[in-house]
Amino acid sequence: MRVVIAGGHGKIALRLTRVLSADGHQVVGVVRNPDHEADIAAAGGQAAVLDLEQADVGAVAKVLAGADVAIFAAGAGPGSGNARKDTVDRGAAALFADAAEEAGVRRHIQVGSINAELAPSLTDDETFTVYLRAKWAAEEDLRARDLDWTVLRPGSLTDNPGTGTVYLADKTGRGRVTRDDVALVLAGLCDAPASIGRTLELIGGDTPVREAIEHL
Repeated sequence: MRVVIAGGHGKIALRLTRVLSADGHQVVGVVRNPDHEADIAAAGGQAAVLDLEQADVGAVAKVLAGADVAIFAAGAGPGSGNARKDTVDRGAAALFADAAEEAGVRRHIQVGSINAELAPSLTDDETFTVYLRAKWAAEEDLRARDLDWTVLRPGSLTDNPGTGTVYLADKTGRGRVTRDDVALVLAGLCDAPASIGRTLELIGGDTPVREAIEHL
């Protein structure tokens, strides 16, 4: 497969690149900073330097041309202000989906956030609320599209070594999950027809990743 990952230098994305490239897949990581090219190459992928906050649909579609899977794993990050929560977590996600449609890439996986469905009921303007609103809007946008989409909502992320076992379901409740295990699940979802059209939650658990995906 050829897999294009938006947010290619993120902690999950680099792990995912290693997993996919080790299995013989071609991986392209979309990054805005050319200094990140070496890290993506070291993980076995190829970088496409493109700022998703500035690029137009045509430019992103060129990167996606010929891809089998598009994965949106970008985020403004904890140090960003409220404005970038909207321009990246919502705006860039919508742009990436627009480009996937233009390029004819049907399989589309978006990394969301657990509890995003709470966003419509929240009335404050705290940074985390703004973040949840952006993630919820991105999910709603993707669900309305004619794509083979999946939204994956991980729980609280950790950098602990992966266990290879998870709890993957439509509803899991709160919990922690390692970034290693999120990457394994994303790799498995690339070719998991039973996940199409579903919003899935992911936390640590006792089921091996492959089995968890097969049981969907």
